[in-house]
Amino acid sequence: MTPLNPPLPPRLLPLLDQFDFARTRLADRLAGPVMDSGNGTDVDVVPMTDEEYLWEPVAGCWSVRRRADGPGPGATLLIGAGEWGHDYAAAPHPAPPPFTTIAWRLSHLSELLTLRADHTTGTHTLTRDDYRVSGDAAGAMAAFDAGADAWRKALLATDETALDTVGRSTYPHGSDRENVFIDIVWWVNQELLHHGAEVALIRDLYRHR
Repeated sequence: MTPLNPPLPPRLLPLLDQFDFARTRLADRLAGPVMDSGNGTDVDVVPMTDEEYLWEPVAGCWSVRRRADGPGPGATLLIGAGEWGHDYAAAPHPAPPPFTTIAWRLSHLSELLTLRADHTTGTHTLTRDDYRVSGDAAGAMAAFDAGADAWRKALLATDETALDTVGRSTYPHGSDRENVFIDIVWWVNQELLHHGAEVALIRDLYRHR
């Protein structure tokens, strides 16, 4: 009899552990009440406010905006469903790239997780225009948790064969269709790690503004 929950592939385990660590670290860094300093010591965290979420530290930032207000400087459209969207421009993109707010970075990360989960074990149909962008901090943090949950669930449905399957993820905004799935798992981790670090730095800058 095939077990209901077969063990995960050994190659996936360190990547899953890394994802869980980076996810928890970013969520705690955003919402608190404490986060691990890195050496096991708890550091107090003030939860992110709407003002901080939308804070533009330099001129010409890309952010999330009410659709009625139109796109920001250098952007040509607002991506997403509902009242809010995030700044975007079709290729060729602005060079150098615009500085992006916490709102833009967190929206991008949550959208990426949600859509990749759908294009791995879901309907394989969701697009950026289906993703509802949050205009407030609480909604954005909830969307991040939901996206991370969905991606983690997709990982738990992965066996050895799936790890080596080219195009297991059909996510249309990357090279997923040309790569083995374990490479996509690694890529999503680095997206979470580097955008999480960027968000943390902007939080530090906001506190010392």
